[in-house]
Amino acid sequence: MSPKAKEPMSEEKKKRIVVAMTAAGVFLVIFLAIILIIQFVQIGVKKSTERELQQQLEILKNKIDADEKDLEYFQSLEGLQYLALINGWNKQSK
Repeated sequence: MSPKAKEPMSEEKKKRIVVAMTAAGVFLVIFLAIILIIQFVQIGVKKSTERELQQQLEILKNKIDADEKDLEYFQSLEGLQYLALINGWNKQSK
């Protein structure tokens, strides 16, 4: 073995290693915090988008229900007579 391998570390070298490890740890914590913040933002955006889509779905379901009721009315005899009268048909009584 080389003679340097047997020598103990100097205090300055120990301090440098401790400072480097501390800096690496701080950078790791900052990096992980940034990733966590980004994840929370993405979750919030997805929940907001989901809420908007649910509202749009409810609006469309209500519109479909209303339109189905109109369709049923206009397919009935009363609805057909109403449309005929609107379009100029004259109902003649006997």
